[in-house]
Amino acid sequence: MAPPDFSGTWNMVSNENFDRYMQSLGIDLLTRNLAKLIKPQKIIEQNGDSFVIRTLSSLRNYRVQFTLGQEFDEDTKGLDNRKCKTLVKLDNGRLVCVQKGEKKNRGWIHWLNGDDLHLVCTIYQCTGLFI
Repeated sequence: MAPPDFSGTWNMVSNENFDRYMQSLGIDLLTRNLAKLIKPQKIIEQNGDSFVIRTLSSLRNYRVQFTLGQEFDEDTKGLDNRKCKTLVKLDNGRLVCVQKGEKKNRGWIHWLNGDDLHLVCTIYQCTGLFI
């Protein structure tokens, strides 16, 4: 089954439990306070099973590139500065990411609902909405 087309640009309009999520990753108080003030933009480029996801903000930018079902080495430099093994799969039309490393149960889930992109981050669950 082909994945839905995630290609597009979305702006964050809400997030819940983001501070707690960042705390669980060991992110310092100053960075957490700055991060809570910004509303990042996500740009997803999809070509079949290949993806590039860029998260852009005034604080930091991040880019991840992957192919569904293929584990890769990820360096989260600029975010929480971890090195991990990452695997993204398609599950019921959702992109489900699992990251193996020093933080257990770390990852995220993206899905589309109409014109909205949803995001759930795992370790300590937080949710975000991009439109």
